[in-house]
Amino acid sequence: MIELDYALRRGEFATRVNVTLDDRVTGVFGPSGAGKTTLLGTLAGLVKPDAGRLVLDGECLLDTERGIDLPLHKRRIGMVFQDSRLFPHLTVSRNLEYGYHRLPREQRRFSLAQIVELLELGALLRQKPHQLSGGQRQRVALGRALLSSPRLLLLDEPMASLDVRLKMQILPFMQRVRDEIDIPMLYVSHAIDEVLQLTSRMLVLEQGHVIGYGDFVNVMRDTQVLALARSLGMENVLQVELLSHHPAEGYSVARLGVQSLFIPLSAGAVGDRITISTAASNVALASEPVSGISIQNQLPGTLGQMRQVDHRMLVDVVLDTHTLVAEVSAKAIPDLALSPGMKVHALIKTQALHLYGQAL
Repeated sequence: MIELDYALRRGEFATRVNVTLDDRVTGVFGPSGAGKTTLLGTLAGLVKPDAGRLVLDGECLLDTERGIDLPLHKRRIGMVFQDSRLFPHLTVSRNLEYGYHRLPREQRRFSLAQIVELLELGALLRQKPHQLSGGQRQRVALGRALLSSPRLLLLDEPMASLDVRLKMQILPFMQRVRDEIDIPMLYVSHAIDEVLQLTSRMLVLEQGHVIGYGDFVNVMRDTQVLALARSLGMENVLQVELLSHHPAEGYSVARLGVQSLFIPLSAGAVGDRITISTAASNVALASEPVSGISIQNQLPGTLGQMRQVDHRMLVDVVLDTHTLVAEVSAKAIPDLALSPGMKVHALIKTQALHLYGQAL
């Protein structure tokens, strides 16, 4: 468990965070300048807040009122950065061993051989960082952090500098660490699809403050997060089960509750659960099924809450097991006589749905 309660001001930037994290893996998400890296630096001891208290698994790392500030090396927190920060003059083997041999034997949770096997680094041990690909360097950086036997692993945009191909190569190793290593992780990224392949639990920051924490599907529906969700086109985040694939036509069929949904072709296996999203502006409403139209998804539901957010009208459509958010014009409300309890059909184009990997 991680208890965070701190305040910090640096020039025009100010942050105030008060939250308790109790998940094995937590994604930390938010726009640039939201305070994500500051949060990790504060936990690690790289950034000292003006006031606050930090507790990790019952041990106080920082308490400004009591004068407690545990030094960085005593916090036993591992960090992986965007740029790997390997020692360029050392081989992979020596980079991995850095810090490991300085750790008392009784504090070592893993052997070098275990981490080399876990991250498949055996063939790289004699090479130096300049001989490695970006993905390989990040695997080495991750291995070095694990070999310090941390109580907490902080990952700050670890794949931001990698192209899509290299990200796909390293993600399975991140998932393996999540599944096989019993160390809590905080994972910062701007790429929400990347985070969702590791965890569905999310801490959302904006302008230095926590605006949401919990399961991502629910967090994105919180009123405080709606503006950010809109900027991401993610007012609707759903978890579906893959039913079939139709590669010749370029689509897959998924189950959403008891209804079928046409989605873009997925690389997942039939039976997998994946996360999909779409913007509220991509959901249209009809009072009855529409014929002679190319939109394949016409989902029957019941109107729920209707609310105005800034100049937008957001309408909940309650399906059998899920709720969609549709954005409609103010004019559509009287034109269609929309009101809570009314039966409608939610219309969503297949290509307006975005896929984000396996659901968690």
